[in-house]
Amino acid sequence: MTCNVAKTQWQYLEQRPQSWRQQLYIKGRKLTALTVWADAVANNMTPEEVADSKELPLAAVLEAMEYCETHQTLLQQEAEAERHYLESRGVCLEHQVTH
Repeated sequence: MTCNVAKTQWQYLEQRPQSWRQQLYIKGRKLTALTVWADAVANNMTPEEVADSKELPLAAVLEAMEYCETHQTLLQQEAEAERHYLESRGVCLEHQVTH
C-alpha cells in the first residue's frame, strides 16, 4: 500500500518569512515556484527552456513544477487573496480590448 505524503524537504525551494506568501521561492532568488511553472505553461516551454531562460538548474525547474502540482490549493488561495487586495485598491484586473 502506498500513501501520498507531501514532500517537506526541497533542495531548491525555500520559504520567505518576511513575505505574506506561504508559497515557496527559488533559493537565493526573488522568484516564486509559481512564476517558474506559470512561465512554462503560458509560453508552452519545456523545463529545459525554462531553466535556460531563468538561468536555473533543470532540477530547480522540475522541483518548482512538482511543488506547484502538489500545492495547487495554496497557490489558488494566494492568487485570490492578491486579486481581492488589488481590487480593493481600485486596480482593474479585467483585460480590456480596444478597437
